Amino acid sequence: MASSRDWFESVAEARRRARRRLPRPVFMALEAGAEAGVTRADNVAAFGEIRFAPPRLADLPSVRDLRTSVLGTDIALPVIASPVGAQAIHPLGEVAVAMGTRDAGTAMGLSEFASRPAADVTAVNPRVFFQVHWSARRDVLLARAEAARAAGATALIVTLDWSFPGGRDWGSPAIPERLDLAALARLAPAGLARPGYLLSWLRHGRLPDLTVPNMALPGQPAPGFFAAYRDWMTVAPPTWADIAWLRERWDGPFLVKGVMRPDDARRAVDAGATAVSVSNHGGNNLDGTPASIRALPAVAAAVGDRAEVLLDGGVRRGADVVKAVALGARAVMIGRPCLWGLAAGGPSGVRNVFDVLRAGIDSALFALGRPSVRDLVPADVILPPDFARGLTEPG
Repeated sequence: MASSRDWFESVAEARRRARRRLPRPVFMALEAGAEAGVTRADNVAAFGEIRFAPPRLADLPSVRDLRTSVLGTDIALPVIASPVGAQAIHPLGEVAVAMGTRDAGTAMGLSEFASRPAADVTAVNPRVFFQVHWSARRDVLLARAEAARAAGATALIVTLDWSFPGGRDWGSPAIPERLDLAALARLAPAGLARPGYLLSWLRHGRLPDLTVPNMALPGQPAPGFFAAYRDWMTVAPPTWADIAWLRERWDGPFLVKGVMRPDDARRAVDAGATAVSVSNHGGNNLDGTPASIRALPAVAAAVGDRAEVLLDGGVRRGADVVKAVALGARAVMIGRPCLWGLAAGGPSGVRNVFDVLRAGIDSALFALGRPSVRDLVPADVILPPDFARGLTEPG
């Protein structure tokens, strides 16, 4: 069935619709990768280097089983929404993502830099994993995590994978600190070129808001995104002792996100992580590092059955999900595809993206003769020589 006005048949079509709907600076903020975008491009291209084993004839059930569990939560397919800050590309922001992931039967990550309070999000979808960066003092981070737990978050994500690259070759869009009259005048041409985007906000009775309520200190107003970001830049990166300290105080599933090396994967598990995510922050970390899928096999081997392994970066099709699961991931996390769906169609657009991936997963399972995603093994895929680009360990 071809795409229609209210439904799209591919993640690529969701991206095209997002590009047509969003003002150019907003769309470019979603698209941008660090510096030349080498890693961002490799995240996607690396999946194309992986081949499937030839299809096999098998006695399969009429319905393949896509269900799995991540961080103690049962989900209908091995895909969850990655935590992404400031999802003010739609008036409902993270609440719309919660609606779409709820309807898809899956979970979502919620960033501390989110534009909506954790309680608003968990009220819609209780399967929420709260994410912190090492962006404040230990006691402040713990307080944020506990506030999210009180709001209903069931797991904690600690993100390590961002080394703050300074520029992008195609230019970084100018995003204002606040939407005052001067900012509105400067952004007016881009906004007027996308009247549907403006009308959607006006129908909700407000303009985009870049405050981050989940980072507010008790009794104080929510800071702006950039004020919170500047505070983060003054905080030293965490040590493994810091990670272990936070883990000791969080009684529940604990994911360390941004692990690309087998030795770091082992350190994360030794620090108490119940899961690790192989991620390079969607190509927004150190540019020129390999795609996350290239690091997955070695990380999965290093972790073994001591913790769950997830993958984040470059997933565009259900077949990509199947490749990642075959190579050792319990599930994948999607960032840009989820936001493209959000921009293209709000909550139903988010659900649409997950439905596209669901159909692709089922089709690949059928061809591989696998009744369940839990039956996938490395032999279901074929890796080219030096696919890992040096990310394997000697011996």
